Amino acid sequence: QVQVVESGGGLVQPGGSLRLSCVASGSILSIVSMNWYRQASGKERELVAGIRSGGTTDYADSVKGRFTISRDNAKNTVYLQMNSLKPEDTAIYFCNAHIVSSSPHQLRNYWGQGTQVTVSS
Repeated sequence: QVQVVESGGGLVQPGGSLRLSCVASGSILSIVSMNWYRQASGKERELVAGIRSGGTTDYADSVKGRFTISRDNAKNTVYLQMNSLKPEDTAIYFCNAHIVSSSPHQLRNYWGQGTQVTVSS
C-alpha cells in the first residue's frame, strides 16, 4: 500500500511565501516523478510543477520564477516553495506521484488529498 500526503497549506497575504511538502510512504520500490497540481474553484486541475527522478523540473508559465520544486529522494518527499504569491494562486494543491510499488510490483499514479492555499489580504 502506498500513500501520498501533503502538508503546508494555509492563508497568506499577497506577496508572501508558503512551502508545501508531500511525503510518499509504503511499499515503494522507486519514484519516477513527483508533481504538484492545483485546482481553483470552478476551474480544471492544472499542472503547477513537476520533478523527475533525475532532477529535471517543469513549471507552468504562470509560476515560473516564483515557485521552486525540489525533492529529497532519501525521504521520498517533494517540496514546493511558493514566493511572491498572488490571489490567483488560491487553489487546492494536490501532490501527484508516479510510483513503482514493490508489492504488488507495478507502476501506478497516486494522488494526495489536497491542501488549501489561500492568498488574500
